[in-house]
Amino acid sequence: MGVFTFVCKESGKEWTAKQLKGDLEASAGSTFELQRKLVQSALSEDSGAVQSSFSYVTPSSAVFQVIIGGSFVGGAAAAAAPASGGGAAAEAPKEEKKEEKKEESDEDEDLGFSLFD
Repeated sequence: MGVFTFVCKESGKEWTAKQLKGDLEASAGSTFELQRKLVQSALSEDSGAVQSSFSYVTPSSAVFQVIIGGSFVGGAAAAAAPASGGGAAAEAPKEEKKEEKKEESDEDEDLGFSLFD
């Protein structure tokens, strides 16, 4: 699994990005084009499923992260969870579902005002 983090900055009408720890960089006319180029650059270094996140820090700077590989089903916790051995001790206890019964009254509550007062 590869994690690629980029610092993105706007200068004039062009966005540039440089990898935080590495040599990858790109530039484009819009953030959308920049993200596409950065994902392609990251895929040239690693292969697998791609997940990305673009977050503005200021109107002219942002952080873009590309994660390649791993299991994205169930979020990051599923990818980071260790594999467990077989057997009954490894199974998680099943929780019993309890149905909540909502108490409803057939009587209308009088709030002391009327729509036509």
